[in-house]
Amino acid sequence: MAKTENNSKKSGGRAFLYPKKVKGKLFTIRKWISYVLLLLLFVSPYVKLKGEQLVLLNFLERKFVFFGLIFTPQDFYLFALAMLIFILFIVCFTVVFGRLWCGWACPQTIFMEMVFRRIEYWIEGDANQQRKLDKQEWNAEKILKKGSKQLIFLLISFGIANTFLAYMMGADQLYQIIIEPISEHLVGFLSIWIFTLIFYGVFAYVREVVCTVICPYGRLQGVLLDNKSLIVAYDETRGEPRGHMQKSIDQPKKGDCIDCGLCVQVCPTGIDIRKGTQLECVNCTACIDACDEVMLKINRPQKLIGFYNHDFIKNRNPFKIGARAYGYGIVLFLVILVFSSLIYKREDVQTTVLRASGTLYQKRPDGSIANLYNAELINKTNKEIRFSFKSADKLDKIELIQADTVLRKEGTAHLTFFLVKQRKHITEFKTKVVFEVEANGKIISNSSTTFFSQP
Repeated sequence: MAKTENNSKKSGGRAFLYPKKVKGKLFTIRKWISYVLLLLLFVSPYVKLKGEQLVLLNFLERKFVFFGLIFTPQDFYLFALAMLIFILFIVCFTVVFGRLWCGWACPQTIFMEMVFRRIEYWIEGDANQQRKLDKQEWNAEKILKKGSKQLIFLLISFGIANTFLAYMMGADQLYQIIIEPISEHLVGFLSIWIFTLIFYGVFAYVREVVCTVICPYGRLQGVLLDNKSLIVAYDETRGEPRGHMQKSIDQPKKGDCIDCGLCVQVCPTGIDIRKGTQLECVNCTACIDACDEVMLKINRPQKLIGFYNHDFIKNRNPFKIGARAYGYGIVLFLVILVFSSLIYKREDVQTTVLRASGTLYQKRPDGSIANLYNAELINKTNKEIRFSFKSADKLDKIELIQADTVLRKEGTAHLTFFLVKQRKHITEFKTKVVFEVEANGKIISNSSTTFFSQP
């Protein structure tokens, strides 16, 4: 029986894995996809669009930017809808393609397998060489290899931490923390090193435990998957009974699996895919590449391990998208439709006008009626706006008590004013009135409220 264990070092009950280096068509595709995603991840905070960085998630200052659109606390409903779309997309994607996101697009997997693991192979060698190095006594070679690896891990973690904070606080603010004295940005400086140590701990020690224990998505997949979901799976109908290559025609016929154990040796979470769907499987497809290489050598058809669903393995039913996936897809489409319409109708300036609380209408000596109002204008752009405030009804008159004429970028302006109407134009106790905000000759925002008066 071939040896299939790839975890041989334990520390405090933790089994450290030694995945064998993998190669193959799927790995090559995954590698280049990972490089593109890494490039986007590191470039996005430093690319400017309409004067703002491409993506900003500043929770402390409650400012969010996505591709030039600035979202303020008043746009929280849009942010909530965006998060709902993301969750529905992941759910819909999982129902159809299983945990493919984890193995091909998750930052944890990409950094671990395409950055840190590659460096480990480069410095310490493949799985067997790593085991040998860990077992040998400490000498100059081991100190040099272990020390250089951990130093490079720490430097990369430092870069990841800075990129993470560029998303959280803004690239410009991060640059100020770097170039200015530490005493002026002590909290920011400490944040950089705290996150550096967190990322270093994750990628140097915790590793696959993030996927198998910490991440909630892995545990949710058991609820989301069904018999029609595509997953990385072993075709047991074709592979069993497994056994070594036959040397005599008198031996009973065995399946295509020769029990070489390579599928286990290359697995980054240490599972045996031949035991069926498991929570720890991240669909990285390393086992597919390893098995295909073996099948090629023994002149057997490839894809003994491949993307299959349970219905195909058990009953040989062709792949079809299930009703659940269509249901989630319809809900996702409707939410995207609502979100898109709200984005389309979203104004750069949000105006809110309310009658002053505790006040009644006023009768003027000339017979006109006045109501007192308070208005708040919120600028959702990164540009200063000079504006004028007026009533949509040309017969109305506005008397400003407190007036701002400039909306600072991402700022607010407050107005207090009387709206005066002539009695002859009043026919109801409650009349709808509309106020307009004008800038550069265009109406950029409006708001409606009620006008009270005795007709």
